Amino acid sequence: MDSIKNKVVWITGASSGIGEALAFEFAKEGAKLILSARRIDELQRVKTSLNLTEENCLVLPLDLANTSRIDELTNKVIAKFGRIDMLVNNGGFSQRSLVKDTSIDIDRKIMEVNFFGTVALTKSVLPFLLQQKSGNIIVISSISGKFGFYFRSAYSASKHALHGFFESLRMEIYNDNIKVLIVCPGKIHTNISVNAITSDGGKHNKMDESTEQGTSAGECAKQIIKAIKTDNEEIFIGGNELRAVWIKRFFPKLFSRLIRKQKQE
Repeated sequence: MDSIKNKVVWITGASSGIGEALAFEFAKEGAKLILSARRIDELQRVKTSLNLTEENCLVLPLDLANTSRIDELTNKVIAKFGRIDMLVNNGGFSQRSLVKDTSIDIDRKIMEVNFFGTVALTKSVLPFLLQQKSGNIIVISSISGKFGFYFRSAYSASKHALHGFFESLRMEIYNDNIKVLIVCPGKIHTNISVNAITSDGGKHNKMDESTEQGTSAGECAKQIIKAIKTDNEEIFIGGNELRAVWIKRFFPKLFSRLIRKQKQE
């Protein structure tokens, strides 16, 4: 891709963290943005901070746990901009609870938002991309989509599921000139651990030490933009924690010993 200028980009989870940082980078590139998340006040804040006008930005509140109105929202985007060039599936949340303490309702809630909500929105947008014979789908997964870790059973499962779904989709739409990029961040300095839910559905309300020391959301967003421009299919973003992915692939027994010794947070 030569340029992002004037591309119509829909970002979920745009009210904070990686989503907000991506909105900033896309705005710098001259894209037209649709900003979605549950909190309309935070979306308006992002829009204002980026000096975006009504002409080049649409604030569109979206709760990925409720997919009944997704087609209606997609039609609003088409009515305003006439097309969708990129869908950035960034919305979702993490978890901090042991399997033995977590009810199946919490597992379902995480899967409903992180997986089914993302799939539903993608299926709603896909017909327009196919009609255009062009487009990009960006999926913000995690290195937890490559291996499980303490307190993240359902979260990790939801990210594993995204890989299976979008790798299959990538194959099916390859000849339609639609690109699929799966992004696997490691430790990124956002409020993901603060907003993670616990076994009773409440907020964790604590910043993990490793997250606090992680790569900035701004740097993460810059690397994602670069990957889009170079038509990458999968990228990993982070620091030393990324080595775990390669150790697991080539030395699985060693990985099991090492990962169990990691700090439980």
